Parts: sequence; C-alpha cells; structure tokens
Amino acid sequence: MIAEDYYFTSPLDNGLDRKAYFDICWPNSKTIAGFEFLHCSEDGDLAFVTYEGRTVDGKTFRNCEVHTVRNGQLTNTEVYFGWNVPHRVPHGEHAENRQAA
Repeated sequence: MIAEDYYFTSPLDNGLDRKAYFDICWPNSKTIAGFEFLHCSEDGDLAFVTYEGRTVDGKTFRNCEVHTVRNGQLTNTEVYFGWNVPHRVPHGEHAENRQAA
C-alpha cells in the first residue's frame, strides 16, 4: 500500500524516502499500543487525520497527519506533532508565561 516513491515529512524528518522511513521511523511502531481517531476528512487525493496515540508505557499524545494517495497507494505523509495528553500547560495559559512565573 505504500508506493515506491513514498515520502515522509514531520518536524523531525524532511522528505524521507520509503527506505529511510522504514529504517528510521518504522521501528518506533513497537512503542505504540494504539490509536483513537478523533477527526478524519477527505479531499480528493488527500486524507486529514487527527488522533490520540497511546504508547506501551502509558503516555498519550495527539497528532495531525495529511496523507496523499495515488492509484490506491500512499505516496506522501506529513505529520504535525501535537501535545501530550493531558496538556502540560493549564487551560487558558501560555507555556512562556508559566516559565516566567
């Protein structure tokens, strides 16, 4: 399902090709216990997903991803890291303000 010309981009990875994605990123899948999909939307060849992931050690995090599909294969993924759940900054506050306090 992942095209030979696949590319992966995240805040830590800039346009990794398919081989680099499997070598660098795929081993991290062992640390994931599951996902809860919160929002999913489709626009032509693009799919947008927001999810909360759970790690095997009990941490929860939230991310958004944009996937491009061509001829039934995934050709591109962009990951936008969110925050840990629960959020480390209290509701209505900004992290910078907390550091100054």
